[in-house]
Amino acid sequence: MENKEIMTIREMCEAYDVTPRTLRFYEAKELLFPIRDGQKRLFTRRDRARLTLILRGKRFGFSLEELRQLLDLYELDDQQETQLRRTYEVAKKHLAEMESQKADLEAAIDELKQQIEWGRQHLAKLEGGQAA
Repeated sequence: MENKEIMTIREMCEAYDVTPRTLRFYEAKELLFPIRDGQKRLFTRRDRARLTLILRGKRFGFSLEELRQLLDLYELDDQQETQLRRTYEVAKKHLAEMESQKADLEAAIDELKQQIEWGRQHLAKLEGGQAA
């Protein structure tokens, strides 16, 4: 990642593998606050840090509203204690949800494997019966 003070929308898209539409969407949702220079959007280090957190949070299942609220807590003058506590709570909730989804998915995979094996066995019987 380049260590530039300001990046253009094109540079942001390349650096973070996002589209201009994504960046404009996050701006409209008040998650990013690029400097406007006519039609150009210029992104600061703060925007880049926020985008990194947004993309990570999205990967973890955080909603955009949760992300906005967590990012807004950065502005409190408490050495980010409130932000860290709230992020910790939200992260624990999402981890529990992901673990539950994982367990559900593992159970579904096991059941599907059993059904596939049942189907394989019955097809083999049918094929064996036709040969006789």
